[in-house]
Amino acid sequence: MAESFPRMLAAQVRTRRAALRLSQQDLADMAGVSERFVRFVEQGKPSVQLDSLLAVLETLGLELRLATRAREAARALVSQPPSAVPPSDVASDAAAAADARGERRP
Repeated sequence: MAESFPRMLAAQVRTRRAALRLSQQDLADMAGVSERFVRFVEQGKPSVQLDSLLAVLETLGLELRLATRAREAARALVSQPPSAVPPSDVASDAAAAADARGERRP
């Protein structure tokens, strides 16, 4: 079975903190969170505040990325019919967004 996300995150945070030779308290002070919060992250507690987690990761020079999963549930979503928005509306929305950014349209 694949390792859970909180456990993988915990291992990465612990490893990076140790590599930087920071104590949990040092990291907490630098990230503006409590030492208890850092301990929870490193223990793989499944419910942590996202803004605090992002502050810890930023302090360690780590980033959280999202990627499309290849699991069955994700594949089922991909095979769903397109949204109810007609293609012409999508194209005009994209053109309007490009205009707002000052980009040329083809």
